[in-house]
Formats: sequence, structure tokens, C-alpha cells
Amino acid sequence: MYNSFGKRLIDITLSAIMLVVTSPVMLIAAIAIKLSSKGPIVFKQIRMGKDHQPFKLYKFRSMRIDTPEIASNDLNGDDYHTAVGKFIRKFSIDELPQLFNVIKGDMSIIGPRPVILKETNLIELRHQNGAEKVRPGITGLAQVNGRDNLADEPKAMYDGQYAKKVSLKNDGKIFMQTILYVIKRDGVVEEQIDDDSTVDKKIKNKDPK
Repeated sequence: MYNSFGKRLIDITLSAIMLVVTSPVMLIAAIAIKLSSKGPIVFKQIRMGKDHQPFKLYKFRSMRIDTPEIASNDLNGDDYHTAVGKFIRKFSIDELPQLFNVIKGDMSIIGPRPVILKETNLIELRHQNGAEKVRPGITGLAQVNGRDNLADEPKAMYDGQYAKKVSLKNDGKIFMQTILYVIKRDGVVEEQIDDDSTVDKKIKNKDPK
């Protein structure tokens, strides 16, 4: 009952509340990004969603527009952050636009972290573990057990474990642990950036490759 109805109701309600509460922060971040560097305020990425369906994810832009593609575990990404970008990454402010993804139904607040389509190994491992049966989340079980420091195998294992035991209790526990992780800044590295034109093309074609 929780997984089919209660979770979605909580996602919409909590996301709406968080958008209202964080709206001043989001407004300041948007203005700072616009004034400090060239490029869009929000950039879009294709991520793999529930049931192997790609979707367009939103984030505040934290890097320069000339940034090359950066793999998930590439630790040199910091060289391309803008001054504002470093700050919003440090406090996970860049993730706030994903609340709109939650309201749209692309994501949940808690679930397997959505990955780019090029991470085919992790996508396949998640498929084998049944992780794609639930909506991807802003945070998840893998994020509070190592985050980006985890290799693909244990990450997929945690994601599958979550998908098999979705409950209000587990979601609440992960949510509280995430707050602690944000404060401590544990296991945060870079994610790959896709060009917006590629994003729109892939969404249109529903191409999971």
C-alpha cells in the first residue's frame, strides 16, 4: 500500500513543502549563477528512470559551459567548477531543482540515484538486482552507505535491496541519514554532464544507450 500510493503522496507533499521553504535559497542561487558566469542557470541531463525509461533531470549549473564530459569517479572535475558552483555543490543546493522532477513523477525523494545512460554496467547490474522497478531518488540507500565512493557492484546491491524493501520506516531512516551526510560532506565526487541538445534528442527517441 505504501509503495503504490503512500510513497507518491508523501513525495508530492514533501516536495511542495521543500520548494516553498527553499525558494529563497533557490532564487539567490539562480541569481548568483546568472551573474557569475556565462550559461544557463539550470542544465539538463538524461538519466535512466523507472522501468528503463530515460527522463530529463534538472540541476543548478555548477560548472563552466566549456566543461568536458566528466565521469562519475573523475576527481579532476573541481577544476571546472565556478566559484558559485563550488558553494552550491558543497551544500547540495545544486540538487534542489530535482524537487520538480519528483512532482512530475520522474523521481522520488528516496530511491536509487539516477545515472547517466553511459553507465551501462551499473544500469545492467541494477536490472539484475531489480532496482529499476522503483522510481529513482534524490537520495537513496547507496548514498548513505558510501555514495560515489562505492563500486558498481555494491551500489547496485544496495539499490536492489532498497527496491525489495520499500517502506515508510526505511525511507525515513534514509532521509535522516542523508541530512547527516550532507552536513559531513561524505563521498561526494563528480557526475557526467551531457549537452542539452543531446538530452532533448535522447528523450525524444527514448534511447537508453
